[in-house]
Amino acid sequence: MNRVHRTVPATALNSAILHRHALHEDVLAIFTGACLISLGVVIQAQAQLLSGGIAGLSMFVARLAPVGFWIAFFVFNLPFCALAWRRGAGFVVRTLLAVTLTAALTERTAVWTGFATINPIYAAVAGGALIGIGLIVLFRHGTSLGGLSILALYLQDRVGIRAGYVQMAFDAALLLIASSVLPAWNLVLSVLGMLTVNAVIAAHHRSDRYVGVTGRDRPRTGSAPARQALYGHGKDS
Repeated sequence: MNRVHRTVPATALNSAILHRHALHEDVLAIFTGACLISLGVVIQAQAQLLSGGIAGLSMFVARLAPVGFWIAFFVFNLPFCALAWRRGAGFVVRTLLAVTLTAALTERTAVWTGFATINPIYAAVAGGALIGIGLIVLFRHGTSLGGLSILALYLQDRVGIRAGYVQMAFDAALLLIASSVLPAWNLVLSVLGMLTVNAVIAAHHRSDRYVGVTGRDRPRTGSAPARQALYGHGKDS
């Protein structure tokens, strides 16, 4: 089937670039993202699986020590949030709010919900999908969940190490350490859950499909880099 190319009028492009999220939209997005992520984490934790990044580290620590996930998750994220200042105060505030809400909602969700039984494969995929969708909601509103992604981007800018490699190395080290207490099948399904998160983000977090902006995350109107950032190479998918 031939691909149909549409020409986007300049006025429509400029209008899309100038669109800003309202404050209430950002607040609702942070709450929604935190709800989805916390539910995904709880589902995976019920099946004795690990998520990636700081969430996975917090799950592992909560499993071994008398420390709640929400406390570990919040504390582990604080140092990384300090690196976020280079993105601006608004980004830091939104990220701290997302981290705090996710930590609190994860602790509460574990109390408010209960699973008499849960298939571990379903937990890996469904939990990973929920986490991935929740992260997309945050990303599209100029918000991060703190943690390793901020450090990875910082090292990429300062040292030249690709951010993806940093996150992969961290997750691999976490799984290696967790292999001392988790069965091999749980580790395999943990990897499946991590892959699901990344697959959901790669498939749906695309600049050519979403042009809303938050805070100062606005490309310059009408510039070629702005058009490429928003619409990729100008082709429909």
